[in-house]
Amino acid sequence: MTDPKFVERRRTERRQDERDRQRLFEQLVAAEQDERRRIALFLHDGPVQALAGIALMLDAVGHAIEDGRLDDAREVLGSALGRHRQVIQALRDLSFNLEPVVLRDQGFVAAVAALAERHGLSEEVQFDVDVAAAEVLGEKAQAALYQIIRESLSQAVQRSPSRIAITVSSRERVITTSITDDGHLERRARNVEAIEERVKPLSGRVAVERSREGTTVRVTLPDYAAAQ
Repeated sequence: MTDPKFVERRRTERRQDERDRQRLFEQLVAAEQDERRRIALFLHDGPVQALAGIALMLDAVGHAIEDGRLDDAREVLGSALGRHRQVIQALRDLSFNLEPVVLRDQGFVAAVAALAERHGLSEEVQFDVDVAAAEVLGEKAQAALYQIIRESLSQAVQRSPSRIAITVSSRERVITTSITDDGHLERRARNVEAIEERVKPLSGRVAVERSREGTTVRVTLPDYAAAQ
């Protein structure tokens, strides 16, 4: 005969799980809306304004050619090409940061390895990457975790480290991601608000540990959120 207390406890747990999932869904929707607003603002204030400026420069080139001022036309055209290349790079960076093709086509491990390689080449940092445990996560959770790691690395490289370690582990229904660096120099004041914004929709937590050896950013996610 089934224990009534056990049955009631299971019902309570199921109701709590359902409430947690509903709260997670609402947080994800809100986070997606905020992200769309940030992207729209970036595009308007960045590439769109830059392209408008390039159009004006090309108009100036046309007028200079009509007036026979070929040297002026070449100079302005060179400036326009330089700004055009900057816009292309900005849009490429935006595309890579939103969802790198490698994440979709080759998986989480390859995507984080590519991210580490980019930072390693540009910042001359040695990376230790062990994130295979994240391959079992849901698609949305992987995308969110990738962004969390990306933001953490952006902050870590500001400390001028020589080595950064990235690990993901799963234990007791909790997914733990750690980003540890041995740097100490802070080029500008940074905080964990940007990371917390990305962790909040997944009901996660962020902890920062600083010591003589460096800094560790530790992000924990409940498995029910990481399965999304």
